[in-house]
Amino acid sequence: MKIDKQIKKWVEEAIKKGYTNEQIIIFLGQNGYGSEDIEKILAIFNSLKNHKSNFLGKIMGEEEIKKDERKTLVSSDISEVTKLISQVKKEMAKVVTGQEEIIEAFICALLCDGHVLLEGVPGIAKTLIVKTLAAASGCSSKRIQFTVDLLPSDIIGVTTYTPQKGFEIVKGPIFANYIIADEINRSPQKTQSALIEAMQEKQVTIGKETFKLPLPFFVMANNNPIETGGVYSLPEAQIDRFLFKLIIKYPKHKEEKDIIEKNITLRKFEDFNIRAILSPEKILNMQEITKNIYVNERVKEYIVKIIDKTRKKDFEKGGYIEWGGSPRASIGLFIASKAQALMNGRDYATPKDVKDVAHKVLRHRIILNYRAKAEGVDSDQIIDEILDLIEV
Repeated sequence: MKIDKQIKKWVEEAIKKGYTNEQIIIFLGQNGYGSEDIEKILAIFNSLKNHKSNFLGKIMGEEEIKKDERKTLVSSDISEVTKLISQVKKEMAKVVTGQEEIIEAFICALLCDGHVLLEGVPGIAKTLIVKTLAAASGCSSKRIQFTVDLLPSDIIGVTTYTPQKGFEIVKGPIFANYIIADEINRSPQKTQSALIEAMQEKQVTIGKETFKLPLPFFVMANNNPIETGGVYSLPEAQIDRFLFKLIIKYPKHKEEKDIIEKNITLRKFEDFNIRAILSPEKILNMQEITKNIYVNERVKEYIVKIIDKTRKKDFEKGGYIEWGGSPRASIGLFIASKAQALMNGRDYATPKDVKDVAHKVLRHRIILNYRAKAEGVDSDQIIDEILDLIEV
């Protein structure tokens, strides 16, 4: 095996962080290295630990060891983030029963500074989850009920004139950290598109003025999948702004019994005493830590292969695809795998992290044709096949 510069940098970093031989073996195995390659890298690793000199530079045939440019994450940073996430989950469990996967996905999207499109039948705690997460995050939240007569100005704000004050800006409900866009498909595309600038640029334009939105800014839109009358499908350009699309399912038998006992409809939300574990400043710091999670070249290549497969369509269910994933899909897998690694207490992403977030990132970005709809094939089935076919 030829030892390239990337391996050299990684070995140096592993020594700085005090990795053990066992941790090295696990990491390399997860990233597709064979036993022979692992033995060679371990030999270099152990030699460097014993001889703190420019030994590695000599092995590589270089005069000088260059400093790794990527930011080193302190283990205490990782531990602090995982501890805070655990506390947030505990607070949310006071109100929300079950739905652990959905809650984890919301936190993952928050770490990515992304937005979530949630689909599920009415009355299944979609709005409650976001409201509870906002309370546990110490952030402001606003709920916007989308209806057929809702106007863009009802969301972002409007310029008004009064004789006493003259022209003034009245800001809409979008000026909050957490926005719940309830039943977003009940409004026409003109109103739905009012969120696009806000979601992408974290700003809105009212009249001739542009206003920055409070950070962090997180949009959760829920889609009513049951009704077809008086609803409007979201434009593809709008859907692509959501990092994740989540499917929320019915609770389990035991969970539903607990829901009956808690019964949010008979108690005030304030009675649950949700503590603010986080703050806007802490969330922004966690998002910065997420950006610095390490993703090596093999994992990046794995991401690109997955997206490329959706475009080539050269597999059994590929014939059901109308359009494959865009570069934004690749970026989504990249940042989401970082957040997934951080939630698992690691400062590096693995192919398993990519697999864990693949359905959330891709299910709304793979556009299916009419044949797929006629034969009952959904994007999750296609993603399953792609993940089975692509080798790490």
